[in-house]
Amino acid sequence: MVTAVLTGANSPLGLRVADLLAGDDIEVVRIDETVHPASEQTPDHLPVTADVVVDVGTSDYDRRAQRRESASEFVMSSLAAADRFCADQIVFVSSALVYGAAPNNPKPLTEDAVLRPDVEFVFARQLASAEELVDEWRRARPGRVTSVLRPVVSLARGDSSRLAAALVSGLGHRIAQNDPPSQFLHLDDLAAAVALAVRKRLDGVFNVAPDGWVPGERVRALSGERPRFPMPERLSEVVASLRWRFQRGPLPPGLRPYTREPWIVSNGRLSDAGWEPTVTNEQAYVEATEAPWWTMVSPKRRQELTLGAAVAGTALVAAIAFVVGRRWWRRR
Repeated sequence: MVTAVLTGANSPLGLRVADLLAGDDIEVVRIDETVHPASEQTPDHLPVTADVVVDVGTSDYDRRAQRRESASEFVMSSLAAADRFCADQIVFVSSALVYGAAPNNPKPLTEDAVLRPDVEFVFARQLASAEELVDEWRRARPGRVTSVLRPVVSLARGDSSRLAAALVSGLGHRIAQNDPPSQFLHLDDLAAAVALAVRKRLDGVFNVAPDGWVPGERVRALSGERPRFPMPERLSEVVASLRWRFQRGPLPPGLRPYTREPWIVSNGRLSDAGWEPTVTNEQAYVEATEAPWWTMVSPKRRQELTLGAAVAGTALVAAIAFVVGRRWWRRR
């Protein structure tokens, strides 16, 4: 009998993992995040010892942001729990965001690629630091096994995180430039990867993504070719930052490069270990995103709306510039 301690068990991913692991050969012990798994005041339902600690809570962006908690700090509690329960394996769900998005990224990225998370996206940098902590835990004692999973954007109907929604909504806003290719992973397939890592005691780093990727123009077509208000690059960044600050927009600071440059990963290593995706990139995207209102509008009408928005936006920018310039002139 294998005992698996699951942190972040109440998340959409945690619930899926618990269901997959439950069986005659694995006992799953779920830990609510309100209970510190390494605390001396451990509740009675927690075991004295365990074989593996499964951490799906560190990469839960929504929960970490809600609690204003660092991902690198949260993983330390999972590592401390592994020490307390004398576990010799940790399964850690990280993110492919740690690779960073850059125009010179190879397509696809393999697990041997250098990690270059965007310096402005704190969460990606924290996950990269968390991976280092997990590796230090592994090297501290012979015989320890660590399974680090790096999934791409993970989605499911009704269960997509705010971060996943931000990445999806951030595509297709540049002027006369192509969108990068994208990958979309169903949460069911990610949960299957976690369960495989537990059952087979996978050791090492593994990307988690469906086969292939979706070209940028195809993603735009699947989204219904939203009417876009084109803005200069710098102005677009300022507007997005302000919208996020006042909770009016989906893009957190530092995430924009991930919607503009490629960070496609290979699933070869995990596939060789026996994992197979059951949902394609396109299927995961379509299931998790609702058809927007403009998909019911004719192409000609969408062009008219886009042109009207562009004209109105140009007039607004000109008016703002006039008012600011006039105030500056009066103060001279």
